[in-house]
This record gives sequence, C-alpha cells and structure tokens, in this order.
Amino acid sequence: MVVTAAAGSGIGGATARRAQEEGATVVVSDRHERRLKETAADLGGVLAVPCDVTVERDVQRLVDEASAVHGAIDVMVNNAGLGGTANLIDMTDEQWSAVLDVTLTGTMRCTRAAMRHMVPRGSGVIVNNASVLGWRAQAGQAHYAAAKAGVMALTRCAAMEGAPAGVRVNAVAPSLAMHANLEKVMDPAELAALVDREAFGRSATLDEVANVIVFLASDLSSYLTGEVISVSSQHP
Repeated sequence: MVVTAAAGSGIGGATARRAQEEGATVVVSDRHERRLKETAADLGGVLAVPCDVTVERDVQRLVDEASAVHGAIDVMVNNAGLGGTANLIDMTDEQWSAVLDVTLTGTMRCTRAAMRHMVPRGSGVIVNNASVLGWRAQAGQAHYAAAKAGVMALTRCAAMEGAPAGVRVNAVAPSLAMHANLEKVMDPAELAALVDREAFGRSATLDEVANVIVFLASDLSSYLTGEVISVSSQHP
C-alpha cells in the first residue's frame, strides 16, 4: 500500500499505521522529507519516497520506486490535500490554483499513475480522500469544496474506467478529524462550531477515518467501486 501525505500526525500517517497493523506492506510518501523519514522510522523503517503531488515526475518516481522494491502496488491511498480559508470575494487566482493543484489535480496525477500500473496487471485498489465539503456548503471554503467535489467526480469516472480491468476506485469523505495541523490553521471558534454540528459532540479520531480507508482497501469491500463513503456524524 502506498500512502501519500503520510508524514506527521494526520490521516495519512494514521492510515499507514492501521494498514500495517492489518498486515499490509506500506510505502509512505510526502513532500516534507524530514517528517517523512521520521514517519518511516516510526513504522519500522518502511520505504519512504519524497513526492510533491504537483510535480508529475515526482508522482511517477513514487510509483516506479514502490513497484520496483515490492514488485507491484496493490493499493494507492491518495491523501494529499491543501486547505485554507478565504471568502470568494477576496480570493486570489493564486489561492484558488494552489488548492486545486494539490487537492484535485494532485489526486488526478496519483490516480492516473496508479491506474497505468494496475490496469495492465488486472487488479488494484485506489482510495481517494475527499470531504463532506464536496456536498455541503461552508463560507470561506469555495476552493477546497470545489476541489473535493472534483475528487468525488474523478473517483466515480476512474472507477468506471478501471472496473473492466478489476481495478476498484473509491473515496472517503470525512467531516472533521482533529489533528495538530488542523488546529494550527483554523480559528478555535470555527473549530468549536464544527464540532458542535457533530451528532456525537466530538470530532472523529484519525483512526476512525483510517479504519474506513483500510476497509475500502481490503477485500471486505470487493463489490464497492465508484463510491464515496462519508465518515461523519454531522447533521445539517
């Protein structure tokens, strides 16, 4: 299993750890090389490949190295994403493009590279990280919401293309999973308001999101493709 944006304390790192606990051979990737090395060491010295998903040659190197070392890539988890808060009236082209390039186009690059590897083999699983904001409206999130809605559409279309070759493509759509990086970039009052919308009165743990990703990566979800699974207790 290859997991992008796996360095640090977010969903990617939790997914890599949970997958390893379930017996998967894990390859981790991130553009932050120091944190990536630390994550790889924490996982017992797994293969770590630096990769910026906005750079096509990085994405191709990731797939090439993972498949060369382990023989094949059975699962690709596309977790890389970039957020931010800006009202549309104030948003610059640069802010819009930066979020779209990482969150949507980066996911496309990784999905495309994985499919080019998996389709000729006749098997493989891709899991993309979307968001409930692909369905729901939130002020200040036009760029991120548009990108995540695009990830959902990309997932469904890629699934139809991969199905004849036995390649499954699904996505998760978390509502709110708390981690240190999120707390650094979001206003505490806004975070508290989002938590209040959750039926359980708390955010999801990282493992609660990772568990669904690992399920979609496993044979337990063998008849699912083109699906977007919401990991949420959020009410309207």
